[in-house]
Amino acid sequence: MLKDIIYDEFQDTVSELLLCNRSILDLLAKSQETNARLNKAIIKSVTSCGCLKINANKKKIPTDIPLEELKSLLESHLEGELCKYCREAIETEMGRTFFYLAALCNLLDLNMYDILLKEQKHIKTLGLYNLA
Repeated sequence: MLKDIIYDEFQDTVSELLLCNRSILDLLAKSQETNARLNKAIIKSVTSCGCLKINANKKKIPTDIPLEELKSLLESHLEGELCKYCREAIETEMGRTFFYLAALCNLLDLNMYDILLKEQKHIKTLGLYNLA
């Protein structure tokens, strides 16, 4: 399957290229740092660029609605679309997040694709009750 090859190739490339930050402590710190940069890039799309707007308020969830219909009532609180500059910045930060996730997987002898398949099976089994 092509997709598992892509994950494996990515993980192998990360393993070949990662010279510094091979310590678990360094990788954990870099992983947290890239996550913070990703959050910052998303926030800047709202606060600096303005291509996105956050319009959030208290969720009004009826008590008599089935769980399956709840998704249609809940919102992301996002308005607008990412401009090309913010999209590029966020994609860059997500890529770095993937890089350090792959590095952690390598260090812990885990396979990203196998983890993805396991998580997909888990969420499909639990369905809507997975994160409720």
